[in-house]
Amino acid sequence: MSRRFKLRDIPSETGEDAATASYVIDRRGFLKSSFNAAAGLVTLAAGGVAFAATLMGTSEVDGGDSSVRFWVPTGAEDTVWYGTQHLEPMSYSSFVNAAAQSPTGISGAQGVWSGMPFNVVYVPHEENKNSAPAEGKPRFQYMDGYTAEGKYVGSAYEMEEEEAYSALSIHDNLIVLFSRCTHLCCIPGWQLVQNDYTNDTWLPGGTDSGGNKLFCICHSSRFDPTALEKNTNRNRSNGAEFEYFGIKRAGGPAPMGLPLIPYTLNGDVIEALPDYIDWYTYCD
Repeated sequence: MSRRFKLRDIPSETGEDAATASYVIDRRGFLKSSFNAAAGLVTLAAGGVAFAATLMGTSEVDGGDSSVRFWVPTGAEDTVWYGTQHLEPMSYSSFVNAAAQSPTGISGAQGVWSGMPFNVVYVPHEENKNSAPAEGKPRFQYMDGYTAEGKYVGSAYEMEEEEAYSALSIHDNLIVLFSRCTHLCCIPGWQLVQNDYTNDTWLPGGTDSGGNKLFCICHSSRFDPTALEKNTNRNRSNGAEFEYFGIKRAGGPAPMGLPLIPYTLNGDVIEALPDYIDWYTYCD
């Protein structure tokens, strides 16, 4: 199935009407293509440009910006805390404020960056990291990663210990995730449906219990945004294997978790960084 959604640079804020016309994506068309459980596989129309290259955020000198923007699915305007902020740049303070209303102190939101789906999740790691792991006291957990066949890949601690991965070092209680399911490239959502996996609860250990999971409505894959690991995936075009750091697959048919995306805070604005474009290629 081809989709109408094209990958485009995000233009500058000058000329609001023209800019909006050039990068606003029809939400109904996007969701119809992306959440079509029957079709499962989504083909990206990249116009002959290498897939990974199209994903890189554009700099201000190119007339674009690298901010991650809120994406409010049609019909969710009144149910998500960012419902009035569709396509506005994500601000760090908005996640902090939303987390203050949460029993667990976690907040998350759907996003889009350079035309691709993202999720951003805030976890009160700094507040809880020095206390014993306990229900309802979430923090990022650095875990060992294993392939679907049970082969050890590495530890998430490498992100903090090795200079080569310094761009991925966890900071500001926040992570940014490429939101294409490793099963069939559908788009896992953040609390867009209510069930035991998405309830605002938390248990340590990266298990399938405890709530606050990214949930894929197509085939029910679940991912724990607090459980960080190292894993492997494959470039779907050429089969080349690559290692990546991401969050743990907690359940469902997905074979492995979702990749972390480096980011920076530009004042209060969350900006993604295109440091590891190989990681996007499992859904080309």
